[in-house]
Amino acid sequence: MKQRKTSHPRVGVIIPAGGSGTRMGGPLLKQFLPLRGSPILLRTLRAFDGHPDIDEIVVAGPAGFLARIRRMVARGGFVKVTGVVEGGGNRQASVENALRALSPGITIVLVHDAVRPLVEPRVISQVIESAARWGAAAAAAPALDTVHWEGAPGFFTRTLARRRIWNVQTPQGFRRAILEEAHRRARRSGLTGTDDASLILRLGRRVRIVESPPRNLKITSPDDLRTASALIGRQEARK
Repeated sequence: MKQRKTSHPRVGVIIPAGGSGTRMGGPLLKQFLPLRGSPILLRTLRAFDGHPDIDEIVVAGPAGFLARIRRMVARGGFVKVTGVVEGGGNRQASVENALRALSPGITIVLVHDAVRPLVEPRVISQVIESAARWGAAAAAAPALDTVHWEGAPGFFTRTLARRRIWNVQTPQGFRRAILEEAHRRARRSGLTGTDDASLILRLGRRVRIVESPPRNLKITSPDDLRTASALIGRQEARK
């Protein structure tokens, strides 16, 4: 792994890990499901703990599972996980709780889904660099399917330009002050965003696109789990 640039800002990562995983249909929360021998959450944490530009990681977990996550972190030997905090009633509240747990010196904040373990180091680096330059950035994959607009209920009325459509992923990165302001305004307005980039857009700011491969998938179903396992298997075979 390359050495960290001395002029690089201090970077913190928030991992919201409070999802219920109802689409998996099993007794375990999806972030704790095994993926080729390791819980999904641990694989996600390894991607960031081993990156040279990351300084801190805070995990926001379900209230009844904080001790379990802390044990997992301790056994995994992670050196950059500085906090495991209780998540909120939704993803947005969980990110806010974790933001408060980051050290004051952190100036760039990444937010990454707990169940997106196949993120590449290159994408992490580019999101950090773009967030530092532009204020906000998000990993995204170009849309592969044709997208139609439902203009009237039950009917397509026009076709959107596919070259302008992106499937947004994580990590998403922000200058800390911008992210905090976006959350403050959303809380005061009673608004809930589907991700942090949507909150930034509501400020009237732009979010820089960082192209990411489709393999950076979010594991939300048994099919996703099988796909991720196959991708890891192929990667391990190449090594």
